[in-house]
Amino acid sequence: MAHLRPTTVLSTINLNTAGIDLGASEIYVAVPTDRDTQSVRVFSSFTCDLYALTHWLKDCRITSVAMESTGVYWVPLYDILEHEGINVCLVNARFVKNVPGKKTDVLDCQWLQQLHSYGLLSNSFRPAEDIRRFRTITRHRDMLLKYRAAHVQHIQKALHQMNIQLDTVLSDITGVTGLMILRAIVAGEHNPEVLAQYRDGHCRRSQEDIVKALQGTYLDEYLFELAQALELFDFYSQQILDCDLRLEQLYNQAVPESSVSLPPPAKRYKRVSQPLPFDLRSCLFRLTGVDLTPIDGLSAISIPTILSEIGLDMNRWPSVKHFTAWLCLSPNNNITGGKIISTASRRTTNRAAQAFRLAARSLYHSKSALGAFFRRMQALHGPQHAIKTTAHTLARIVYAMLKHHSEYQDLGELHFEQLSKERTLKRLQKKAAEFGLQLAPLTPTVVT
Repeated sequence: MAHLRPTTVLSTINLNTAGIDLGASEIYVAVPTDRDTQSVRVFSSFTCDLYALTHWLKDCRITSVAMESTGVYWVPLYDILEHEGINVCLVNARFVKNVPGKKTDVLDCQWLQQLHSYGLLSNSFRPAEDIRRFRTITRHRDMLLKYRAAHVQHIQKALHQMNIQLDTVLSDITGVTGLMILRAIVAGEHNPEVLAQYRDGHCRRSQEDIVKALQGTYLDEYLFELAQALELFDFYSQQILDCDLRLEQLYNQAVPESSVSLPPPAKRYKRVSQPLPFDLRSCLFRLTGVDLTPIDGLSAISIPTILSEIGLDMNRWPSVKHFTAWLCLSPNNNITGGKIISTASRRTTNRAAQAFRLAARSLYHSKSALGAFFRRMQALHGPQHAIKTTAHTLARIVYAMLKHHSEYQDLGELHFEQLSKERTLKRLQKKAAEFGLQLAPLTPTVVT
């Protein structure tokens, strides 16, 4: 019979706590019953009511509140409470279970207040205020990129309806050659010979191939659709450019320009259709104090997404294991009866984790140590496991560089393969010793 531990009664840890249940138009707030004759109150979601809620909490001597992260309704109240010096415990709604029985808003806020007073709620991570500014603009920029990508598909649809196979000869129809040809078509030029002359010198396909692709039926209704899609593409491109300029201002406000010069990039990047209007690599170096771009798989485009989600202070996580667990990149051991029945990672929508996974996926053809690690994991366990484990390794590297301000050094593909051979040999020697055997190298045979 298993040894039974004595049960202990939950004791109140946080005395000055409150529970808040947020809604679109109403906010239910519960405080301890000894603080007010009406321990549960309802407030509207207008700004004046939010300040009235905050003043009531301060009158009740509340120092910490717990509320669920419902949509974006919690953001204005969170900012006001934080500005007034009240600690806010932002709780994931999935981790809070209501009491059995009929569910009401009053029970929700009281249940949150009770759990928070016992110290049973864990606070969700939220970066510092200056990092939140970067995160807002970065997320908005990603949204604009998705909207613009939809209009690129509309452009392709209009071209296919006219049997113009421009996307078969150009890898990117929104590149230099593609945009010049599209603008000429919208302007009224439909002669394939003339349109093919807009070919850029860096284009790999010949002018004759482009002429064949531009032979189609230029109907008015499809040209109208193409013109509108191209106009929307240009509009979103301008909006993305405005976001880039805004990010440059935020970088300059956070850390002024210094005389410290960065060494040239250690790797060569592919050309992008819309490059940034400023030196993002130097801005990231001034902000973090380290150069993260030498890490294989990461670039100056993906690093801002990661930094805007995790921040710069790695002390928010006690160890790198806590950091990778927060990213859901570490195994989630499901133990029942003393046996591990599942180690699958938890599903997440964390943008930093997604960026690490995309970076890991891009290492398939890399000649670096990380690329060799990815290919070895894929050969042993499959592509999904390789992506997860390589993303986990990238997260550990970023954590160490930001916390200790150390530099990244790639030891190369050959070094990783040599270490892998040494580990395999040591494992075989240990297994042979268990059976009372000893490994011996083969003597080369001399052919006479």
